[in-house]
Amino acid sequence: METSYDVRIWKTELYTGARTSTHTVRWTVAGRPWREPFKTAALADAFRSALVTASRQGEAFVVDTGRPVSQDRADRAVRWLPFARDYVTMKWPRLAPNSRRNTARALTNATLALLSSERGRPTDAEMRTALTSWVFNRRADESRMPAEVRRTVTWLDRNTRSVGDLAQASVVRSVLDQLSRRTDGTPAAPATVQRQRGVVVNVGEYAVERGLLPRNPVTAVAWRAPKTVKSVDRRVVVNPQQARELLDAVAEQKPSGRSLVAFFGSLYYAGLRPAEAATLRTTNLVLPQAGWGELLLEASTPAAGASWTDSGQRREERQLKHRARGETRIVPCAPALTELLHLHLEEFGNDASGLLFRGVRGGQLAESTYCRVWRKARTDALTPAEDASPLARRPYDLRHAAVSTWLNAGVPSTQVAEWAGHSVAVLHHIYAKCIVGQDELSRRRIAAALDETPDA
Repeated sequence: METSYDVRIWKTELYTGARTSTHTVRWTVAGRPWREPFKTAALADAFRSALVTASRQGEAFVVDTGRPVSQDRADRAVRWLPFARDYVTMKWPRLAPNSRRNTARALTNATLALLSSERGRPTDAEMRTALTSWVFNRRADESRMPAEVRRTVTWLDRNTRSVGDLAQASVVRSVLDQLSRRTDGTPAAPATVQRQRGVVVNVGEYAVERGLLPRNPVTAVAWRAPKTVKSVDRRVVVNPQQARELLDAVAEQKPSGRSLVAFFGSLYYAGLRPAEAATLRTTNLVLPQAGWGELLLEASTPAAGASWTDSGQRREERQLKHRARGETRIVPCAPALTELLHLHLEEFGNDASGLLFRGVRGGQLAESTYCRVWRKARTDALTPAEDASPLARRPYDLRHAAVSTWLNAGVPSTQVAEWAGHSVAVLHHIYAKCIVGQDELSRRRIAAALDETPDA
């Protein structure tokens, strides 16, 4: 650790923006410049005073971090695992259930890259279970922690690196590389890597906020995450005939297929997300006896698992995606869906809360239930070649088919975006490849323009 007594501390700089002000402390150690921004003058003055006091007392500064030796030593003494646990405790109340689960998985991967010893090391499977299910799950009751899990947690508490080690680029790279691999060592999906890297970036910000690191080490490393494919593959989109055959096949599945036909129909005919369809109640339906109706969407229940929700249920009702709590979205209900919903209500009714789609034994509709029905129906309805293709591989692909149908029918993008719950920019980005027939129309327009001759 290189240190120096060549320290110069400048006056605090004030930058006043349109909405906020930033107070920046500037100093140099052995000619190397350092700067630390703060939101308030009091925080900046306290930080600068600590630097000035250490310099006047003849304390050496660490060249690589810009901090006095005493402060640097204290920063490095904070081990990763208790720090990561504090981060989860801080974030937990404001995270959605799925975000809680994704945060736990990202921190678990990061922890496996920050081990300081191999002696007595538990297996990766033991550490993943202990971290994901217990350490990074605030709903877990640690008094019921099994003895073998407690031994693993104790070992991890003693054998994770210090937070200060993240100031080294090589350490940060090892963390990011760990995020890019699945448990079997194969490359992780690009979207998963991007999502988990976002968690680690936020953890870096938290370390800076607590004064454990001078800057966010994750954003400072030139590490490129794999690119994600954001546009929909047109091969997953079914045509109307295929959609009807799939819905007919759903009805044949025992024991719950018939009760899920309208559920899948709402995905295809109204473009609902599965979590929105699973939340439909009679109060959301504006249905005539036949013809066009409307669905008034006001909530969504993403499936996260009972371990991650405050209620302890698999699904927890939340606001619509990309919308504030209490905000609604109106979606047209095609005549075919109107008929399916009436048939569903006649045969299966609704529960006391008005919920349309329930599990086999009542209660919330499990994701595993409708996915199992869909897999069987897909095999029955499609040819072997289609079954082996990406065509409608997931129930969510019915939503893609709905939005693609609206766009290809010539419905204005602004209207489709409103119905689908997207911005227009995102809509065009995701569904650009699914708008068929535009290429030929564009070619005819270009040909007409090239053949046009100016008036004499």
